[in-house]
Amino acid sequence: MNWHQLTQTSQLEEIKEESQRHPVLIFKHSTRCNISATAKARFERKWKDEEAGGLAPYYLDLISLRSLSSEVADTFSVAHESPQVLLISKGECVYDASHFDISFDEISQQAGSIEFA
Repeated sequence: MNWHQLTQTSQLEEIKEESQRHPVLIFKHSTRCNISATAKARFERKWKDEEAGGLAPYYLDLISLRSLSSEVADTFSVAHESPQVLLISKGECVYDASHFDISFDEISQQAGSIEFA
């Protein structure tokens, strides 16, 4: 799995544009939280490129980029949680999960059900 690093607010517009072509995942991770570390490790272990399809995964270290994490929550109208995943399609968050509800199987199923013209 190859994470794209989410480090700048300007990338949120790029993610919205990218999500017009295929679904985008944002994983908000707290590097100081054991639950977050476990959820991220479980997600990475389950990741299979052939099942992810065109899903583009972005990683946000919300400890070092707190203001960007808040901007993600505001931009996609989702209450902040940590750890948290957001599935972005056509510029909007269509699915989110946090803590141990983060599941590659569920995310890949949700992403696979999105139709693009």
